[in-house]
Amino acid sequence: MKNFRFTIGNKILGGFITLILIFIVYAGITIFTVTQNSNLTQTNSNVIKPSLSSIKDFNLLIVKSKMFVTNWVYLQGNETNKDSLRSIHSEQYPALKEEITALKEKWDNEEQRLEMDTIFTEFEQLMDVQKGIMESLMTFEDYEDPIVKFMASESIDGEVIPQTDSVISHLNIILDEKQKESEQYEAEVLDSSQSLKNTSIILGVVFVILGLIGAFWLASSITRPVNYIKDIIVKLGQGILPEDNERKFGNDEIGEMAVAVGQLVDGLKETSYFAENIGNGKYDSDYQPLSEEDVLGNALINMRGNLRKVAEEDKKRNWTTEGLAMFGDILRKNNDNISLLSDDIISNLVKYTKSNQGGIFVINREDDDDPFLELTACYAWDKKKYLEQKIYEGEGLTGQAWLEAETIYMTEVPQDYVMITSGLGEANPNSILIVPLKVNEEIYGIIELASFNEFAEHEREFVEKIAENIASTISSVKINERTSKLLEESREMTEQMRSQEEEMRQNMEELQATQEEMERGQREREDKEKIINYTNMMVELDKSFYINSINNITSDKLGYSSSDLSGTEITKIIESKDAYKTMKSALEANKTWSGIIQLKHKDGSIVNSQFSCGPLSGQESGGSSYLMIGSIISNDELI
Repeated sequence: MKNFRFTIGNKILGGFITLILIFIVYAGITIFTVTQNSNLTQTNSNVIKPSLSSIKDFNLLIVKSKMFVTNWVYLQGNETNKDSLRSIHSEQYPALKEEITALKEKWDNEEQRLEMDTIFTEFEQLMDVQKGIMESLMTFEDYEDPIVKFMASESIDGEVIPQTDSVISHLNIILDEKQKESEQYEAEVLDSSQSLKNTSIILGVVFVILGLIGAFWLASSITRPVNYIKDIIVKLGQGILPEDNERKFGNDEIGEMAVAVGQLVDGLKETSYFAENIGNGKYDSDYQPLSEEDVLGNALINMRGNLRKVAEEDKKRNWTTEGLAMFGDILRKNNDNISLLSDDIISNLVKYTKSNQGGIFVINREDDDDPFLELTACYAWDKKKYLEQKIYEGEGLTGQAWLEAETIYMTEVPQDYVMITSGLGEANPNSILIVPLKVNEEIYGIIELASFNEFAEHEREFVEKIAENIASTISSVKINERTSKLLEESREMTEQMRSQEEEMRQNMEELQATQEEMERGQREREDKEKIINYTNMMVELDKSFYINSINNITSDKLGYSSSDLSGTEITKIIESKDAYKTMKSALEANKTWSGIIQLKHKDGSIVNSQFSCGPLSGQESGGSSYLMIGSIISNDELI
């Protein structure tokens, strides 16, 4: 089919085949329409109309059931209606439900099927209500019972009638929908028959029109390409390249001639556009010669190559000149801080050379006997690798570049040398450029760049030129930093001495304030102890519960002097032994105790008292271990 030529003879044959296809299409449409009408008619006759009839019967059955159950309540002797109602429950409804269910399975509308199931359920619930009424009114006595009769009437009004109306309402909805479906099926049959009639008329008209069009088309397919070829040749003779009018021609002999002429014009246009682009400096323009022997096209391609080389050289020179000017400004801005200068340089250098990573190492000569390279700035670099590491002369590629004072350029990078990482992964660079920062044969540091692309020769030369300028600036910065550092250290020492003097003065003031506070606290404690000692009974005991001392209040209340009780066991003055045991147990357990204790006066009388006791902490060996503080209470308070 790819090499098929739609010749003039093939066009005539195609016309006859088209007419035959029209007849085939007409026959197919006729058969399809007749079959479709038959299916619609059959569906309407076998499903829709029987469904309508059954639903109407069901509707009538529901109405009858309401009427019969009403008569059951109000017409006691109407046995005919009662038998009819029983027949509905036992015979008519089951048969009608089975019939509708069989038809329902053929319905297309799922919602209608579900609604019909709901109607069956509602009617069966209604039947249950009816059965309840029927069972309640079976005998003459039931009708004579006013309560039973009243309940049956209430069921008629409150349940049977509302539920019947609800079921009929839902059933009428389905009845209306099925009626519309039947009418729709009949309308579709009529429309299909009318469409077949219209199609026959249209195909007849199309047949006549296609015959006329085919005749005119066959004539024009010969004359139009000939006239097109004539116009093109006349314009080419005048040096004019005609615009592409996007004409389409057949695949016959004359059409092929027209296409060949059009291709010639297109080729000349492309040659003209290519020459114009070269003149405008667009050396990347695509151009395909008309053939291998196209003299003009091949000459233009050779000219483009020569002009492209010249443009590339100019572009490299401009790139280098602009870069030197840009980095000259950077070196002038931050010439007083190596860290800021390094950050600014490496960030811009990586971006300008389109590298992926970079770092600046500056020689640290704080110890003249042990100089080393340290990383002062980096861009997307694995900085951890160098944070704790010193690079010495001759150590690794960076140290070797320092030692030899020569540039190192590598395109085969070892796998474990450095990795270019991102959030999506990591990879080895394809090239590494290590350039010493050298001026007047003295090395001040190293610049190291890593890239996925290889560095061109002019880019390497540019970095070497920049490195010389950076070295000169670093030399000046180091001198300025050293001077600034000495001045800063001098200022810091002076400030530190002032700070220490002020700190000593503050410490002395704080010490004096602390001492005064301690003295004031001691006086307060002594005053509190005097108040307690002068207002309460106090007894100090050792760890064996022997009295060490008593205060004056205790002596006054019990009639003993301090010498009378000193060194004697506390039980000498305690009358209530149970309270004593409880107190002793608590104190030995290192707990406090409070309670009422009966004490013995020197004259033998009993003195009621309220004491609080507790262990003393931090006492020296041989001192008091427990302290008792209390007061005399009256018999009324004791009660």
